[in-house]
Amino acid sequence: MTEMFAGIAVVLSALGYIRHDEYCGSTNHHWIFCSHRVPPGMGQPRRSKLSRNTDMQLPYHDRYAYWPIVDRPDYSWPDGKRLAVYLGLNIEHFAFGAGEGHLLTVAGAAPDPRTFAWRDYGNRVGVWRCLELFDELNLPAAHLINTAVFDYAPRIVDALKARGDDFIGHGRTNAERHSHMWEADERRFLQEVRDAIERASGKPPRGWMAPWMASTHHTPDLLKEVGFDFLMDWPADDQPLWMKTRSGPIMSVPYPIEINDSPQILVRHHSPEEFRDFIIGQFEELLRQSAKQPLVCGIALHTMIVGQPDRLRMLREALQHIVSHPEKEKVWFTRPSAIYDHCAALPASKFPPA
Repeated sequence: MTEMFAGIAVVLSALGYIRHDEYCGSTNHHWIFCSHRVPPGMGQPRRSKLSRNTDMQLPYHDRYAYWPIVDRPDYSWPDGKRLAVYLGLNIEHFAFGAGEGHLLTVAGAAPDPRTFAWRDYGNRVGVWRCLELFDELNLPAAHLINTAVFDYAPRIVDALKARGDDFIGHGRTNAERHSHMWEADERRFLQEVRDAIERASGKPPRGWMAPWMASTHHTPDLLKEVGFDFLMDWPADDQPLWMKTRSGPIMSVPYPIEINDSPQILVRHHSPEEFRDFIIGQFEELLRQSAKQPLVCGIALHTMIVGQPDRLRMLREALQHIVSHPEKEKVWFTRPSAIYDHCAALPASKFPPA
């Protein structure tokens, strides 16, 4: 009987189940499914003391240590500025009638030309309206761009190169996620994206933000190994931070999931006016907090969302508020690559290693 239960345990473990007491220290020996079980050697469970002296072990990524923002040393951005502001524009291309994608309303039956065409509006119209607005306000930007855009809409690539903006690796298409890939396949995927951006832009990409912010347990390691300097998938902080990988540190540059038109407008159904107010409120509060320490204010945008005229009008009002602010001398309008360069050059006493 003992051998039979041992055999069952092996099978359940291989399928991704874990024993309840293994997961949280309970004496209730039943099995639960864990879809994100940590592979051996990746991130070991950490203990935290709970009431009644119960030890709970939680899987942890071991990429960075906990460090409260109120305990960190002060430093400044270039020229003594306190708040780094950047625009992250997502430029994406999708499969027709297949794969994943943003939804404005209820999806239609495949091939759903209505939804594909709404997404394609971003490449045909929205991106150009956004770039015109950025030029009007003399704002730099970073572009989280699918490599499928390069062949589909090469005119967009020319415009981004002319502006001198960052090309951020953003996968091949937002019709797919890579979080299911085996490690060797993911490495080839990242190399393919890296090489495509270098061919199109003339420079290898330095930053990465995956479609849907997807990741495997190995993604930070592989990004470091194929040549990326920083990633933007971990919205854990208002300051950049070093993350551990098996081949040395990689930097995490803050990218917002809150000040982001996709979740706010498509998921939470906020109005353009509300999104404008969210941007302004985030900027004002971060500017106030930056008196104590340097902070990053990212604004995440998508061409098919804020590129629509009614939303673009509200985006214009928000950005005009920022660029004409009475304390704008404290603001550094920049790009993620410049944030990386500045922080990477700081002494360890100001910007400690992971």
